[in-house]
Amino acid sequence: MTKEELLARLNDIEWDDFEVKEASGGIPKSMWETVGAFSNTAGGWIVLGIRETKVKSVSTYEITGIEKAEKMEQDIISTLRSVSKFNVPILATAQLLDFDGKAVLAFYIPASANKPVYFGNNLNNTFVRVGSGDQRATDIEIDILMREKTFGMKSEMEVDGTGFGDLNTQSIQTYRRRIKDYNPDFRYNDLDDEQFCIKTGIISRGKLTYGGLLMLGKGEIVQEYVPHFWIDYIEIPGTTYSDADCRYTYRMPEQENIWEYFKVLLQRLRLYVDNPFMAGPDGFSPEDNSQLYCLREGLVNLLAHADYFSPMHSAIRVFNDRIEFQNPGRFAVRISDKPGKVKSVPRNPNIIAFFRYARQGENAGYGIDKIMRWTKLTGLEVDFESDITSSTVTYPLPSQKGGQKGGQINIDTENIYADNQCNTHDKGGQKEVVRNSGQNQGEETRARIVEAMRKKPEISRRELADIIGISPSAIQKHIEHLKETEIIIRLGSDRKGLWKVLK
Repeated sequence: MTKEELLARLNDIEWDDFEVKEASGGIPKSMWETVGAFSNTAGGWIVLGIRETKVKSVSTYEITGIEKAEKMEQDIISTLRSVSKFNVPILATAQLLDFDGKAVLAFYIPASANKPVYFGNNLNNTFVRVGSGDQRATDIEIDILMREKTFGMKSEMEVDGTGFGDLNTQSIQTYRRRIKDYNPDFRYNDLDDEQFCIKTGIISRGKLTYGGLLMLGKGEIVQEYVPHFWIDYIEIPGTTYSDADCRYTYRMPEQENIWEYFKVLLQRLRLYVDNPFMAGPDGFSPEDNSQLYCLREGLVNLLAHADYFSPMHSAIRVFNDRIEFQNPGRFAVRISDKPGKVKSVPRNPNIIAFFRYARQGENAGYGIDKIMRWTKLTGLEVDFESDITSSTVTYPLPSQKGGQKGGQINIDTENIYADNQCNTHDKGGQKEVVRNSGQNQGEETRARIVEAMRKKPEISRRELADIIGISPSAIQKHIEHLKETEIIIRLGSDRKGLWKVLK
């Protein structure tokens, strides 16, 4: 930290990673709380030799300096590196700055890999950073810190009592088909399913890994070993819960595993962004420049970074003016300053590898660059927020998209699977049916079916279901509609025939 950077930080509004202390009488006792708080979150700077004066919630700062700065520096570094004060060594770095003869000490405290960090040999002396202050950790927060000991490792651990038979057969088929479509040169494409799972790390020594179970497992087996697994997707017809006409217009039903969630969520998010049809198996290229591509990277990041062992679950909330992706667990690194330049560390590295095999996500840690492309495409800033319990990425929606603006459209057949809380309103003594908001999903879905049939006349209903992200029965209803309106006809038998597009 330079003198210029220090002065700039004193003028910042947010101090979640920065703390000043006067230290006129020696090492301040409150320093240890801040050291622990930074160690337990994402790291930060502690600066000694600056006095803060607060009047009516407005702070001013004076550089007072400290006596015997070099001795204080050595005392603090020695204390942090030993285990006499804290339960683990803390490898801080120190800088001595001179302001017109006044010495200021700046210590950078890194995030610890051995959480929770506490002092005085007392777990109750565990502190976390909340905003610009240090707070004693709650029991829930300590539990979160305990789980962080397996950060980056848990998903690769083996699940005792599981095996190949606990995987969802349909999920394996659609996942492997996606790899063959998008990554035809993948070296394991020609293996049988079980060998494929062994080679890719879905199975280890005859057992499923946690990442493999979560990605492709049968629903009942996933719930047995990861009981809090659930990803909530909800569309709210307002800018807040309070100004919405009803609780929600669509809520996605539970899916069996991460892959099934991914397919449905990606198709649902299409409704809220520009997504020109591309020459890809599911209607867009894995490397296009659309808004949907940015959201897909955000979705993969959500799924790869979630703490699936937290009582909290992942959630995607679509409001009229924004889309929020919220995960249990903090960001692994601080990304508030220059998010476009951050290389993040995935909580579940094999899950992001599974997406990468299918070319549905960037190499681990680089997807943030693609998320930030949203700003270039829309002119609106993506917002990142994180604390010890959760992380939220918010995509503001362009005003013309306002996914739920206008409030009424035709209900599509796939919505029979959703719990719709906006079905009727009482208006002047009469019941008015309020349709799910968004674009005309039925027409868009049928247009995509027709486009897929043009490109591949022999395509099956199961393949269409995989591409569109709805059930085969819903696909069949759309096909019947297209036949009735004389847009398509079937030539030949159900098994060996072809689709012909008439219009």
